[in-house]
Amino acid sequence: MKLVFARTVRVLVYALPLFAASMADGGIPALMSDGKPASLAPLIERVMPGVVNIAVLQRTPEQDNPMLQDPFFRRFFGLPERSAPQISAGSGVIVDARQGYVLTNHHVVRDAQQIVVTLTDGRQLQAKLVGSDAGTDVALLKVEPVNLKALPFGDSDALRVGDYVLAIGNPFGLGQTVTSGIVSALGRTGLNIEGYEYFIQTDASINPGNSGGALVDLKGELIGINTAIIGPSGGNVGVGFAVPSNMAQAVMAQLVRYGEMHRGRVGLSTRDVSLELAKRLKLPANQGAVVVEITRGSPADRAGLRVGDVIVAVNARRVRSSSDLRNQIGLIPVGEEVEFTALREGAERTFRIRVERVRPLEAAGGESITELAGATVGNAQRDGKPEAVAVLGVVRGSPAWSRGLREGDLIVAVNRKKVRTTRELVAALGERGEMVLSVVRGDSVFGIVLRS
Repeated sequence: MKLVFARTVRVLVYALPLFAASMADGGIPALMSDGKPASLAPLIERVMPGVVNIAVLQRTPEQDNPMLQDPFFRRFFGLPERSAPQISAGSGVIVDARQGYVLTNHHVVRDAQQIVVTLTDGRQLQAKLVGSDAGTDVALLKVEPVNLKALPFGDSDALRVGDYVLAIGNPFGLGQTVTSGIVSALGRTGLNIEGYEYFIQTDASINPGNSGGALVDLKGELIGINTAIIGPSGGNVGVGFAVPSNMAQAVMAQLVRYGEMHRGRVGLSTRDVSLELAKRLKLPANQGAVVVEITRGSPADRAGLRVGDVIVAVNARRVRSSSDLRNQIGLIPVGEEVEFTALREGAERTFRIRVERVRPLEAAGGESITELAGATVGNAQRDGKPEAVAVLGVVRGSPAWSRGLREGDLIVAVNRKKVRTTRELVAALGERGEMVLSVVRGDSVFGIVLRS
């Protein structure tokens, strides 16, 4: 089984006739009440202008390494001529026609030198990257806001397994394509795609190039941003994933304000509620997160949370699992006060906790690494002993920035192999093949793909 991003640019419509005058028997009637054939065409005509094709001119290795730009250096070492810039394609969704904001995936625009958005009416617009977040695989672009049509946000928290959905995007470079299906599952995690996972799973066909496209409900509302597929060879086998619209909307708010995500910490670790504990506390199955550790002096500690408390809601939004709790905290801006609802000894209690910025670490040194061009790193220490590699600074717009590294991040492993010093990091990055960094930011750990 292979997990791939749905990334890659005529209108093909593979939509099943899902509309019905009456769905009481659970079937799909061939005719509407007015005698016309059942069709999704009116809905598709309404939402298609809000979905765009995205072409990305990517950086070449020479642009990341100044030495490779020197012709003498290349001739001396027998290096080949400069490689041609690579062009990749994906999809995007217009979510604010007045401001010209377009949502897409982080991996679609990663390493972008130039971004061109193509509308359904054929217009091509230069796009500016407002901000990008590797943790959720969400990016925000801005284009000239002239005669645009935006898709309204729907409430992804209200989705149910079995709801009909449409996936719209740009697979295999074909152009705008629509497929239909249902919501197959909710809250999918552990796919090792990005750091904050709570995907909508759908059987609507999603293929390479669909990344960043729209997952819409039958009201024509945006309920997800298509991001990845599972398949033996990178093709669709009826298992696709989308970032929930509520998550994308929360990320967008911070990207508009800061150009990046400002994640903080509350200082606790949790695990899922076991069936035995759920039965004892009379909780619904798969609900809540049990506190297993609290950092002394942290916001959670000061608020009065204890080990053994079961967190069931954040700001009145139900917590389904430990991953769900981490995702919710990861979307809350630093400095904002949050209301946690927890069960303790059978009684429900509320705690007000202010998310705080991650405290700076003791870091020694400061050097640049070719594989992480634009980032300055040093050795992070505890009690004088090296623990990890700290990111001391990142140049905005650099390759390291585009891949998602930020100041204050801790690089703890490469391909799951622990790294404690910059020397160990350099050695690990010198190996060939796939390269994934394990990065700690705030209370979370996520992966950043350098080479795949």
